[in-house]
Amino acid sequence: MTIGVPREVKDHESRVGITPAGVKALVEAGHKVLVETRAGELSAFPDDEYQNAGAEIVGSAYDTWRLADMVVKVKEPVEKEYGYFRDGLVLFTFLHLAPLTQLTDALLAKKVTGIAYETVRDRANALPLLTPMSEVAGRMSVQVGASYLEKERGGRGVLLGGVPGVPPGNVVILGGGIVGTNAAKIALGLGAKVVLIDLNLNRLRELDDIFNGRLHTLASNSYNIARATQEADLLIGGVLIPGATAPKIVTKEMVAKMRKGAVIVDVAIDQGGCIETAHPTTHSDPSFVVDGVVHYCVTNMPAAVPNTSTLALTNATFPYVLKLAKLGAEAAIREDAGIAEGVNTYGGVLTYAAVGTAQKKPTRPIGALV
Repeated sequence: MTIGVPREVKDHESRVGITPAGVKALVEAGHKVLVETRAGELSAFPDDEYQNAGAEIVGSAYDTWRLADMVVKVKEPVEKEYGYFRDGLVLFTFLHLAPLTQLTDALLAKKVTGIAYETVRDRANALPLLTPMSEVAGRMSVQVGASYLEKERGGRGVLLGGVPGVPPGNVVILGGGIVGTNAAKIALGLGAKVVLIDLNLNRLRELDDIFNGRLHTLASNSYNIARATQEADLLIGGVLIPGATAPKIVTKEMVAKMRKGAVIVDVAIDQGGCIETAHPTTHSDPSFVVDGVVHYCVTNMPAAVPNTSTLALTNATFPYVLKLAKLGAEAAIREDAGIAEGVNTYGGVLTYAAVGTAQKKPTRPIGALV
């Protein structure tokens, strides 16, 4: 198979889909790898490392897409990349289609086999390709939030850890999954008072044990969320329904009652966000203010630390890349139920039910098509 690795073009996206180590393994397995020039430069992987690993460096995105059987990316294609789509192309990347009707329509019109990192499942029914970026984003959310709490960035002027004689800042985390757990680790490490809210009582029990009671847990309901957000200096949204639009569990009214200069970091924004006042932002223009509350809603947060993020992501994605290259997409989908779960579009058909629900489009299960 010929695998294409284009340079990412989303705003300030600096990660890359395959590392030189991955290229070497693919070439040794008999495949051809085309890497667009400077694709890995911002992740500290220059072109000569890819060449030494056996890749062919390609001068344009057009040729990288045109000559590849499968394109491996990090982020969902942006509008100027839609023209590269074609019938039979396999696209393996984060897609987050639920809020992206235009991208979905383009993939369907060109009959692209779109396999989304965020919906691939493993044997434990977990989301192995979403996990590493959720770990990075969860840890970054506190780092970013602490920075925006500084007065010069519009915040309340609160030091999360406090100092002797001065209480620490209040961090409220929505969701006890990978994002929420990693956010809690960093916030507690900084010395903040941390409240985590989740629907799953068993998960709250697990987290209470993991953090030895240092983490304050609350069952999720509108009353508890409203009370907690009023006291928050930093509110982190980490709610996930795989493949679907995130539920808006913090309302405009709740945001209006938050402390002026409080900070919201909505990590769920690439699935539409779980804060009603949130909308997607970029690394170029990362924040905005609603009712005196600073909102940070960058859809590709891990791109700020591309070396760490690329290595973490490709550690997880590469075994799937190798399997898709070895078997071809159709055979891999038939053989591996986890890869089948990752298929969102196939042959002009939308195959992921949660995306169909979000966009009010008909779907068919992938099992009926291959």
